[in-house]
Amino acid sequence: MPSEVTGEMAACLRTITARGGGGPARALPLRACAQALKLDGLALVLAPGGHSPELWQSFGPCAEAVEDLQLVQGHGPTWDAARTGHPVLIPDLGDESDDRWPGLAPALLTTGITALFTLPLRVTEPLTLGALAGYRTTPGPLTPAQLTDARHLTGTLAHLIAETAPALLADGLRFAEVHQAAGMAASQLRIPPSHALLLLRAHAFSHNTSLLEVAREVLARRLHLDGGLGADPS
Repeated sequence: MPSEVTGEMAACLRTITARGGGGPARALPLRACAQALKLDGLALVLAPGGHSPELWQSFGPCAEAVEDLQLVQGHGPTWDAARTGHPVLIPDLGDESDDRWPGLAPALLTTGITALFTLPLRVTEPLTLGALAGYRTTPGPLTPAQLTDARHLTGTLAHLIAETAPALLADGLRFAEVHQAAGMAASQLRIPPSHALLLLRAHAFSHNTSLLEVAREVLARRLHLDGGLGADPS
C-alpha cells in the first residue's frame, strides 16, 4: 500500500483489492471511502467503449439525482472526466460559470450539493473506463492529502473494473432502464435509438423530472412519446 495514503483510505483499498477476481464487484465500500475523503457522497460511473456515462454504484442521497441531471442535459463534470481522462474539481458550484455546462450548475445546486469533484478511472493513460464523482454539501476544495487518496482510490477501482468487465456488463448498470425505454420507443416510432433517447431526455427536461422516472413511465406504458419532442397527448 502506498505510504502517502491515509490509514482510512488504506483500509478501503485493501477491502476493494480483496474483492477482485471473484466476479462482479458488488457492494463496494463507498460509504467508508466517502468518509475517508470527508465527502457526503460518491458515485461510481462507468462509460464502457466511449458510451454515455452510467451510474453503477453510489453512496449518499444526492448521487442518483446528480448523475441523472447530467444524463438529461447530456453534459457535465462526470461526462468530461470520463471522456477526456482529466479530473474536474469544483470546490464551489455557486461560483461556477454557466459557460461550460449551460444550465447545469443551478440545477445541481437544487440537489443540495455545493462542491463536486470528478476523477477519471484509468488503467493506462489513454484508456478511461469511467469516473468517480464525489459530492459535498458545503463548499471547499479537497486537501492535498484527500486528493492523493482519491487518485489512489480511482486507480484501484479502475483495475478492479478492468478485471471484472464482462461480469459488470452482465450485472447491468443503474440506468439500464433508460436504454430499455429508448429501445421500446425506437421500435414503436420506427426511429433510431439515439433519436429515441433524445426524446426521453427532452421530455424529462421539459417536465422537470428525472430521466429514470420518464423511462419507467415508458416501460410501464403510462407514457407514449410522439415523433417530436414531447409526449403523445392520447
